[in-house]
Amino acid sequence: MRFEDFNLDENILKGIKKAGFVQCTDVQAETLKYTLEGKDILVQSQTGTGKTAAFMIPLYHLLINNEKMKNKKALILAPTRELALQIEKEGKLLASFINIKIGCFYGGVGYNQQEKLLKDGVDIYVATPGRLMDFASNGKIKYSEFGIIIIDEADRMFDMGFFPDVKKIMKKMVSSSERISMLFSATLSTKVKNLAWEFMNDPVEVNISEDQVTVDKIKQLLYHVGTKDKINLLLGILKNENPQSTLIFTNTKQEAVRVAAKLAGNNFECNYIIGDLPQNKRTKVIENIKSGKLKHLVATDVAARGLHINDLDLVINFDIPEDYENYVHRIGRTARAGKTGKAVTFACEKFVYGLEAIESFIKMKIPVEWPDDEMFAKDESSDEFIRSYLKESKQARILFESDEPENKKGEKSKSAKKAKNKQQTNKKKTTGDFTDIDNTTSGKNKNRVKQNNKDHENYLNKEQTNPKKEKRSKNLSLDERIDYYKKTYGENFTVKNEIKATKKKKTKSKNKSYQKTPVKKLSLIDRIKSFFKKK
Repeated sequence: MRFEDFNLDENILKGIKKAGFVQCTDVQAETLKYTLEGKDILVQSQTGTGKTAAFMIPLYHLLINNEKMKNKKALILAPTRELALQIEKEGKLLASFINIKIGCFYGGVGYNQQEKLLKDGVDIYVATPGRLMDFASNGKIKYSEFGIIIIDEADRMFDMGFFPDVKKIMKKMVSSSERISMLFSATLSTKVKNLAWEFMNDPVEVNISEDQVTVDKIKQLLYHVGTKDKINLLLGILKNENPQSTLIFTNTKQEAVRVAAKLAGNNFECNYIIGDLPQNKRTKVIENIKSGKLKHLVATDVAARGLHINDLDLVINFDIPEDYENYVHRIGRTARAGKTGKAVTFACEKFVYGLEAIESFIKMKIPVEWPDDEMFAKDESSDEFIRSYLKESKQARILFESDEPENKKGEKSKSAKKAKNKQQTNKKKTTGDFTDIDNTTSGKNKNRVKQNNKDHENYLNKEQTNPKKEKRSKNLSLDERIDYYKKTYGENFTVKNEIKATKKKKTKSKNKSYQKTPVKKLSLIDRIKSFFKKK
């Protein structure tokens, strides 16, 4: 279906044409027929399917043509500042030929510029909940002025702890019968549906590809690889495939910095974004990757949503995410708006136990490929370069100094204390905005991850052993681990018959330490056993 098939204002159609849109995506076609009539909608759709245009286009139509919306303002709530900025950018492009002003309000930056926007007047507010509530508490924003509310990435919003804030905001707005509400989410959890039931006016439920969680145009691959060999495999993939743009995800801030340092030490154009980076630096890094000035970006899950890179070639999960839903949002950075893309996941002995919950959630087995020796590239980075990289990077220095051990007196060193104070100062600056929470650094977030995986156990095969329980078992033998993976992944885990397993030999050196046989001389089965043997 084409946008011209809808009764849209001529100037809106000009903006759509300028943005390069011709054919409606499924989510756009299904939602427009309800939203243009002013009906509330509850939409479940995969990431990367054109949801921003699906709510921005009818929003402009309603503000221009709907009698009830005259002199009313619109509010768009987003969970992260990256997503808020992306919505603002795309919204301004679509509004190129109409007289509607859009303003973006988020934490992590000063108030002066955003306060000036409020004084000049704004028709559409794109905001994170924290900063919005700050302005509202000071009387600079009135909830009663909003006639339309749009909640984007609702599931992520609630995962990050914004559920009580969103309820407070909607309670203070005009009644559901006097406003238009739209809610978009990749998954329709119980909280999402409860919010719709309580604060929306008989919403129409739209499910796009309900049985398919990931976009089918993403080519997904899984490599089983040892933790120590992951950087070599990453280097090999980047050298062999030479992607024009790559987004690499890690589970922790420290690992993101280390991987970025390793890539830089091997002459790759690379940078990283983590929650501790100041907003101005994060914005600059994102602009560089979007414009093509930067080819490779390492990030924690803080970038898993709201980061739209045109024609992103490759997503690499350097670590398997501990929250199964984050897998969908990570790989959703590629193959956006009908384009194709590729997502590669490294399954190591540390994070492989999260794989089953992911495959259960996406309702498919991720195809397994076995890396040949030629796929592993030598790490050419020197220890001196890595130290220099960490020293030059202010955020990296703070991050690693904060982990410095205590001295003999049981006190932290001066550098560690200074780093801790800086971190606390940075936290105070990000009033009400929780986008700096990385996946594995928050105790509250860890509990949520555990609960999510527990709630999802009904999808798992009851005949299979729960891998989380196996991980906690100290008596689990190596053979039992291998048998489990053979049972779970079947033929995908079976190595070709012509490859014969060889026994690892241990030789004692003169200093009575053991030397391991080089990886290249081992069969794939032995390589797998070698990195599981530590468990």
